[in-house]
Amino acid sequence: MALKAAGESGVEIRSLTELADTRAVNHVITATWGESSTLAPELLRAFQASGNPPIGAVAGGRVVGYVLGFLGPDEGGIHLHSHMLAVLPEFRGTGVGYALKLAQRAAALDAGIEVARWTFDPLQARNAHFNLVKLGAVADRFHRHFYGDMGDELNRGDRSDRLEARWDLRREPVLPTSVTDAWPVLTREPAEPAPRPSEVRPPRRTAAALVEIPPDFRGLRMHHPDLALQWREAVADALESCLAAGMVADGFRPEGAYVFTTPEGAP
Repeated sequence: MALKAAGESGVEIRSLTELADTRAVNHVITATWGESSTLAPELLRAFQASGNPPIGAVAGGRVVGYVLGFLGPDEGGIHLHSHMLAVLPEFRGTGVGYALKLAQRAAALDAGIEVARWTFDPLQARNAHFNLVKLGAVADRFHRHFYGDMGDELNRGDRSDRLEARWDLRREPVLPTSVTDAWPVLTREPAEPAPRPSEVRPPRRTAAALVEIPPDFRGLRMHHPDLALQWREAVADALESCLAAGMVADGFRPEGAYVFTTPEGAP
């Protein structure tokens, strides 16, 4: 599969099909999560050989980012599980990650795949905005401690709770509908040294729901780990409450809040 250059990011996007590409992918993994998260070259080679090669962003002849996915069953069909996406630190915020997702979307559609899924940490505000606003995905599932205890540099010592995104690949992203009467399921209460989570209130089926998260959870974990644990538990309770009510997260506000609504046609 040949892929062309990637718009605003200014990098070349191509399938990573060579043996040397397996080392390049692991270099990006190490720069993102540490050496504990690298993939066995044999496994990456198997992905390449089975028609599931990583898609890479290349600048100056070197791989500066990649996205890796594979196919799996879904409700009534097949979906692309987009498992990993990473970009070297110096290329983050330049549109490379977005270009890689769009390339993965195009490749999936070429193969007749119309749905992609992946998991992300619900307490990472930047990822939530990217997934729900920029890409236009929704989050319709939640998993507590999905990966178990993780040893990489970003997740070590934290519970691996994950929201699951569902991306309709034929649907173009649209600006979120303005919600003025959202019911606050979880809010940030002013406190020292940092805001604390409020008590979780059950959502109302007649209104959209808001679930606020701390603006900088990574910093909170570093400086106030006990408070970070309170947020982890409160956000999990709030997300489960909204999803149990038949709602999905289809927006994320700039101030750091998930917007949950009830899909059209839901019982």
